[in-house]
Amino acid sequence: MGQKVDPRGLRLGITRSWDSNWYADKKEYAKYFHEDVKVREFVKKAYYHAGVSKVKLERTSPSQITVLISAGKAGIIIGRKGAEIESLRAKLEKMTGKKITVKVQEVKEFNKDAVLVAESIATQIEKRIAYKKAMTQAI
Repeated sequence: MGQKVDPRGLRLGITRSWDSNWYADKKEYAKYFHEDVKVREFVKKAYYHAGVSKVKLERTSPSQITVLISAGKAGIIIGRKGAEIESLRAKLEKMTGKKITVKVQEVKEFNKDAVLVAESIATQIEKRIAYKKAMTQAI
């Protein structure tokens, strides 16, 4: 059997960009990587109903992180007068111990984002809608 190569690695820098933008020495790389995974999982779980498509992380310094969230329903993440985004920022700062800036972008065309379409099909199936009907509606 041949070994498979992840196609995302071939597309990086050409048709796709990196999910995280930062540089670290060998000693700190693993720590930063695991921190990124925790932040992504937390945001995806906490705001699943908002249709989170992408979570990008940028480290401008060792003590500061910028979190860019692309979501189908950005208003849910922002909340009334920015209250929800402030609570998210506070939770992430408590979790990581670093200063965090959260930016939210709305996905303009919901049907062109593969992650959002897949999640909508999954929620329809969870609500006991026939899978064939859910698929034809998505197509």
